[in-house]
Amino acid sequence: MQYDQNHALLSTEIPELTAVRRGKVRDVYDLGDSILFVATDRISAFDCVMPNGIPGKGRVLAQVTLNWFKVLTGIKNHLITADVSKYPAVLQKYAADLEGRSMLVRKLNMLPVECIVRGYLTGSGWSSYQKTGKVCGIPLREGYQNASKLDEPIFTPTTKAETGHDEAISFEELSAQIGSKLADALRNASIALYNQAAEYALKRGIIIADTKFEFGTDENGDLILADEVLTPDSSRFWPVDSYQVGKNPPSLDKQFVRDWLDSVHFNHQPPAPELPPEVVQKTREKYEEALESLKVRG
Repeated sequence: MQYDQNHALLSTEIPELTAVRRGKVRDVYDLGDSILFVATDRISAFDCVMPNGIPGKGRVLAQVTLNWFKVLTGIKNHLITADVSKYPAVLQKYAADLEGRSMLVRKLNMLPVECIVRGYLTGSGWSSYQKTGKVCGIPLREGYQNASKLDEPIFTPTTKAETGHDEAISFEELSAQIGSKLADALRNASIALYNQAAEYALKRGIIIADTKFEFGTDENGDLILADEVLTPDSSRFWPVDSYQVGKNPPSLDKQFVRDWLDSVHFNHQPPAPELPPEVVQKTREKYEEALESLKVRG
């Protein structure tokens, strides 16, 4: 296991297993009949991985996802267990590193799309709306401001890139790629999950401005919710008490990192600069606050 000077886990090494994929944040291992997901403390922004991590971030991501698996209904998810004591014997020597930041999940046929749902107009969506009146090609009515709540959430899928930038695709392009029936199912499931999560979070003082979901299909062809779910990495979380239409709200996610990178004129191309200690600490605090606000009580 490789840690940085702040004890952030940057990468995992399990010699007994083969890492089948190292994403921007997760290391993925094949266990034959299942998959081991390990959320490291790496952090990416603008699709670039930072050279240093956020201590404890992987545990926050895993715990937030597990929390949503308890909350969300209407669709199966890929979780088998997150209890390290129930992992295969080969993993027990790594229990201290895996505890709280890993899960065993079902093998799925993962779909090559990130299912973005936007409930509020912000970020690149707001920029596009100002220029064209559209977001990812979807026309919106006049009169929205920055951070406005949309009349209805919109589904704006993208490609799924392990490296480099994800690219927006239209619903028609998605339908041509995976079939209209499956595309409809993805859109319906994504919006239903977003609405359910947004209602839950709002009762806990958090606005979910937007998020992304990933799905796979099982051996029966059923749609299964997979990967991380509604985390500060994959969502914009705004505290209700500081939300104001027309302004960029302070957020409990990695927008703080993006803002710092823009302040130092980072060109959104690797290599990314090292995050200073105050940015690491503030980001850690925001992630932990998101987890504390959203978790199920009792």
